[in-house]
Amino acid sequence: MARIADRLAALRLGRFRYNSPWTQVALVGFVCFCSVGMFTAMNGLGAGGTTNVILVDIANGVLYGVFALTGLVGGSITNVIGVRLTLCIGTTGYSLYIGSLWAYQRHGTSAFMIVAGAVLGFTAGLLWSAQGQIMLSYPAEKDKGRAFGLFWSIFSLGGVVGASIALGILATSALPAVSTGVYLAFMVIMISSVFTSLLVLPPNSVIRADGTLVELLPSLSAASELRELAKLIRDWRLLALLPLCFASNFFYAYQASVVSALYNARTRALSSFLTNLGAILGANAIGAVLDHTPLKRRGRALTAFALVASLQLLMYASAIAFQVQYALQRPDAARGVAARHWDWSDPRTRGPLLLFLVFFIGDAAYQGLAYYILSSLTNDPFRLARMTGYYKGLQSAGAAISFGMDAVHTPYLTEVLVCFALVLVAFPLALLVVLRIKDSSYEDEEVYRVENVGAAALNAAALPDDHGVKAETKQDLQLGELVKECSDGGLADDTGEAEPEVSGRRPAHEGTSATLPIVT
Repeated sequence: MARIADRLAALRLGRFRYNSPWTQVALVGFVCFCSVGMFTAMNGLGAGGTTNVILVDIANGVLYGVFALTGLVGGSITNVIGVRLTLCIGTTGYSLYIGSLWAYQRHGTSAFMIVAGAVLGFTAGLLWSAQGQIMLSYPAEKDKGRAFGLFWSIFSLGGVVGASIALGILATSALPAVSTGVYLAFMVIMISSVFTSLLVLPPNSVIRADGTLVELLPSLSAASELRELAKLIRDWRLLALLPLCFASNFFYAYQASVVSALYNARTRALSSFLTNLGAILGANAIGAVLDHTPLKRRGRALTAFALVASLQLLMYASAIAFQVQYALQRPDAARGVAARHWDWSDPRTRGPLLLFLVFFIGDAAYQGLAYYILSSLTNDPFRLARMTGYYKGLQSAGAAISFGMDAVHTPYLTEVLVCFALVLVAFPLALLVVLRIKDSSYEDEEVYRVENVGAAALNAAALPDDHGVKAETKQDLQLGELVKECSDGGLADDTGEAEPEVSGRRPAHEGTSATLPIVT
């Protein structure tokens, strides 16, 4: 695997470098396009395209419950086994889950759907931890907002394509549920993500345009990682961000349930198409604000915070008004499918379609802000992998509870009010962290430049224009050998024994069990 990464990192075509942060963010976006994007599109159809809202709520509750547990340690798993293997494992659960939805439609196998939800919860926790490491640590500080916009756009484009497939198949259908052809098309696309994930580079192979390296080590030892994870969960800033993380996906159950309750299959497909377009719009808007506002980093974060908070108020005020206007209740079980009859030709569909379009614009902006706050705390890829796992774990815990509420027929208005209350608690606490954002993390953390690292440590990686490696020295050769040993799986200090001292060496990474030569 290390040799494949070295060959990929050396690829260059004109100004295009395979090992640039933008290429890697786009690549992981494509991986999520084929996996999570298709899953999002299917969920956007309401009840996973089926007509049994309660069963899908139970499966999603199990999914997000397992996701919450896996997410909390997903960053540590990423740091130990490496980002590519983590991504590869993380993509495998999505096609299985869609297969379980299809099996239920065909054969009524409800148990398979619940088991598949648990499997997907485990694999999704791994995928999102690896994704966070790439998206937050690979780009330079000045590019992190737009990097989120790029990733979220490609990822959400998966939902657009998936919904377009469903629309094409269902446009002339008035069926209440999704057809077999839709499920099979989604599964084929999802399976392809397993293979494309292997093309992603580890952090030690990525070089930014300014000549800085993301990291010198591809992974950490298990013992070091456990120590660093214990430190992370005691950080007051992450404790203050806990409600923001917990509330970030809480409305998903409400949205999916309402769409399934109101619409027939083709209108649900249209709703999925529009909400994913909204996500692309919201992601690029917040990315532009975070990177292009003519202020320092804290000022940009505060500007984005104010915009997202305002949008959240608009979203939930509109949702409450929608509930009051339609006095929307859950479909009576005795009426069954007959209660879900709204078609896009019905004027009543326009309000809910617009409402959930705004919801997903706001959701993308919310996610972008949350990721940016995390990325402002450090540039270290290993710490950011842990933070992303923490974020996704708590996010999934909230989603698990929200789907559980929906499964026991909690009134829609109550669900909306709970979502709104969580946001009202989360944002003031998050503001405490935003107000303490530093204008840069470069001064607090060691930065490696290609000019200060010998060619042996770079493994012939393609370099940005106007940057080159220095002449080899004895220390460079030592560094190259250590990095090669780490890449081949030789990094291990789990016994706690001290390494033989080498003159002029110091820890290059907090919590790293190996030491690196000083490079100047």
